[in-house]
Amino acid sequence: MNVASRKVDGILFDKDGTLFDFHATWNVWAAETIRELAGGEAQVMTRIAAAIDFDLAAARFRPTSPVIAGTNREAAECVASALPGRSTDEIERFLMITSANAPLAPAVPLAPYLADLAARGLALGVMTNDSEYGARSHLENTGIAAKFDFIAGFDSGHGAKPAPGPLLAFARQMGLAPGRVVMVGDSTHDLIAGRRAGMQTLGVLTGMAEEAELAPLADAVLPDIGHIPAWLDP
Repeated sequence: MNVASRKVDGILFDKDGTLFDFHATWNVWAAETIRELAGGEAQVMTRIAAAIDFDLAAARFRPTSPVIAGTNREAAECVASALPGRSTDEIERFLMITSANAPLAPAVPLAPYLADLAARGLALGVMTNDSEYGARSHLENTGIAAKFDFIAGFDSGHGAKPAPGPLLAFARQMGLAPGRVVMVGDSTHDLIAGRRAGMQTLGVLTGMAEEAELAPLADAVLPDIGHIPAWLDP
């Protein structure tokens, strides 16, 4: 591929709903986590589910859940509102540790996919509103952590999406012009952050958002990240 005609020099991925299919990963984890936090008590489970907008009967997050694009801290605050007597700090740590072992469902076979992108000379990064601990655990558990030049969570010192700070930190660390970086994500938080950072933006449909929600903020909306190489080619 002609470097001069390439659209981007770096790709910054969201994690949940982008690298990993949201439904197959986080609905399963959330159902078990609610049960564990509630000690199996039905009324408490109902309270927690209501606080995080999780449909217990269908065992899935509703699209309006504040947890989907929120930080681990924000998720803990929601849960804490349903568990008087439990500290937000305690719940935040519990969520961080248990989510690190969530049943991950990659959106595509990630190792060969990322190797192909790296072979194109692209810098690769991950920025998630999960904790950095959670991000590194997931990437290491799937054997792809070493494929990335940059890994950041909401607690890495750069801020959280939709603020542009963590995206600009990636560009700065890799020595790239923001306009030559593409932010890839499944939520409006991801794409708003990309726009604010002056980056190109790609939406993917492996999360909770519909195409109509992402399209106004994206240069393109793709079924999943596997379609990015074709988008990159002139």
